[in-house]
Amino acid sequence: MADRKARVERNTLETQITVEIDLDGTGKSSFDTGVPFLEHMMDQIARHGLVDLTIKSTGDLHIDDHHTVEDIGITLGQAFKQAVGDKKGIRRYGHAYVPLDEALSRVVIDLSGRPGLLMDVPYTRASVGGFDVDLFGEFFQGFVNHSMVTLHIDNLKGKNTHHQIETVFKAFGRALRMAIEMDERMAGITPSTKGSL
Repeated sequence: MADRKARVERNTLETQITVEIDLDGTGKSSFDTGVPFLEHMMDQIARHGLVDLTIKSTGDLHIDDHHTVEDIGITLGQAFKQAVGDKKGIRRYGHAYVPLDEALSRVVIDLSGRPGLLMDVPYTRASVGGFDVDLFGEFFQGFVNHSMVTLHIDNLKGKNTHHQIETVFKAFGRALRMAIEMDERMAGITPSTKGSL
């Protein structure tokens, strides 16, 4: 099996971002983004997805976190798409339910080659630690648009906004892990009746 790794740099007038990813890693992560709560959530993806993830970003945080969060989603999506390659032999679909105390979230992913996001998270607060929680929608939209995946995210229960968000990211990591796993019965085969994804 070829190495499923990628390194992507994305530079705009608003942000300068580098993402390195290893889909067959052990959950190691390193972040330098200037957005601590986002880094906490990226760590959930790495740890629960068993992917190695390094993200470095500088940007216009003096304005707000919007461009940085969205552009990290975009760059992560580009790196993921490059690392996953032709998708031959993978499971393609992944799903996970994850609880954290009173909160419960479900994430379902299809490495379909078609970008789509349906996200239903009824946040109970507008911010956590000064972080605007609406920006997670921008993060996931950027990710799906550039990774070319279909992603359904539902927070089914929750009163604590931190718990709501953390269950989403843990479930996302677990669903991603399932979808990118190699399936011995599909060795060398594209998991689609079309023959391509």
